[in-house]
Amino acid sequence: MRGATHAKWAACAAAVALAATACGGGSGGGDGSGVVGSSWGDPQNPLEPANTNEVQGGKVLDMIFRGLKRYDPKTGEAKDMVAESIETKDSQTYTVKVKDGWKFSNGEAVTSKSFVDAWNYGAHLKNNQKGSYFFGYIEGYDKVHPEKGDPSADTLSGLKVVDARTFTVKLSQKFSTWPETLGYPAFAPLPKAFFDDRAAWLAKPVGNGPYSIKSYQKGSKMELRKWDDYSGDDKAQNGGVDLKVYTDNNIAYNDLMAGNLDLVDDVPAAQLRNVKNDLGDRYINTPAGIIQTLSFALYDSKWNKPGMEKVRKGLSMAINREQITETIFQKTRTPAKDWTSPVLGEDGGYSDSVCGDACEYDAAQAKKLVEEGGGIPGGTLKISYNADTGSHKEWVDAVCNSINKALGNNRSCVGNSIGTFADFRSQASQQKLDGAWRAGWQMDYPLIQNFLQPVYYTDAPSNDGKYNSKEFDELVDKANAETDTGKAVSTFQDAEKVLAKDMAAIPLWYQNGSAGYSDRVSDVSLNQFSVPVYAEIKVN
Repeated sequence: MRGATHAKWAACAAAVALAATACGGGSGGGDGSGVVGSSWGDPQNPLEPANTNEVQGGKVLDMIFRGLKRYDPKTGEAKDMVAESIETKDSQTYTVKVKDGWKFSNGEAVTSKSFVDAWNYGAHLKNNQKGSYFFGYIEGYDKVHPEKGDPSADTLSGLKVVDARTFTVKLSQKFSTWPETLGYPAFAPLPKAFFDDRAAWLAKPVGNGPYSIKSYQKGSKMELRKWDDYSGDDKAQNGGVDLKVYTDNNIAYNDLMAGNLDLVDDVPAAQLRNVKNDLGDRYINTPAGIIQTLSFALYDSKWNKPGMEKVRKGLSMAINREQITETIFQKTRTPAKDWTSPVLGEDGGYSDSVCGDACEYDAAQAKKLVEEGGGIPGGTLKISYNADTGSHKEWVDAVCNSINKALGNNRSCVGNSIGTFADFRSQASQQKLDGAWRAGWQMDYPLIQNFLQPVYYTDAPSNDGKYNSKEFDELVDKANAETDTGKAVSTFQDAEKVLAKDMAAIPLWYQNGSAGYSDRVSDVSLNQFSVPVYAEIKVN
């Protein structure tokens, strides 16, 4: 997920207006019987399903919407939810049958049109949806969302409503695992009320999930309450969730310890040394579908000339991942061995050998490769990061110290602090950074394709470094066209081997999800996206 970073945090004590809500006392922070109080950050964008591509907004969408598929919180498997069936004979044209009886919380029926209208809206250029590219595989996308100029069509030609519960989808190419992507929030249905009065809907979104939104005060709190008439079998086990805005996760942690909050799903780095003693078995540290990497300015001729792949490989071997993940992250990170995530499993495409020696610390070989490749452009690698969230300075300094020690030069690597996440992301996405920068990916759906194509395919939406490989692109296209899932995964792995050969980005570590909760609640867990499974939480 692009921008898979928790929203900015700031001190509650300095914001008197928040004192009564985010830092107040009382029963774990819930304002009603059976209500869970949880830390949160304001979403970057209004909660339109196709316009939300960051974690905080995604948490809400997962509570108020259900799509055709839903990813099992424990296994990540894409299981039918609103879909009764999704069938195809050629992996290109799909017939989708919607289950009978599903409704939105305003009483509207969920129909095939609810999906088709929502997808057409999400894809269209004029609606400026950040997740519009998720509809890029559907035939006609180039007409409703051209790379240049105005749209020449209002709807996707590949979408057809057959009847109230049936619609067909024709893709522009074969894509055997396309149904597995349909648990992503961008593919959620929208009620007629959205199109009748979009402004009113945005003020109080209406979905078809286990919760409905009671109220939202930006900068303070969103109140969600259990929807008793929810159609699914994953009904809320609590009365609701109060998502409380914190701009400093240390304040949230302190409120948890004081009994003013039930759940913190982003344990601050400063508390990792204490959290096990503080919370015991109420501390969660579990693998998630998140990888952190170093991206390079491959749009800069200094970094994409012949030999630079050796330099990047040497820099990778100069990073002591084991030491950094143990000392800086207290084992809430695991040294990376590929460009995906272990949560995929071997059958899903994860490999612990594809990066090989390049992801192992070897100071002598690191120095040799950097010299053979012609040296670091300009003599110093600059690693850029945002200074406002995430305690990035500490690990960037540790990476640079490791590189400097391995290469025998204390100016081989330096950190470059950029004030805000927004400014940092703006510079990265507009190719204004030089050297390297902190990057990463939180999976949108548990497929190897999602870790590779959006980030490394030529001109892909999150290919900020502008990596360009015809060999990689052709293998991705071939993998997508495979009708056999096993062959598709194997071909994606072949594409990943090209990344390894080019060292397109340096894999650093896989990120675990971490959370802490009060003794007022039980059955707390994180799904494979590191998001709390709110509906399963019980209030004691």
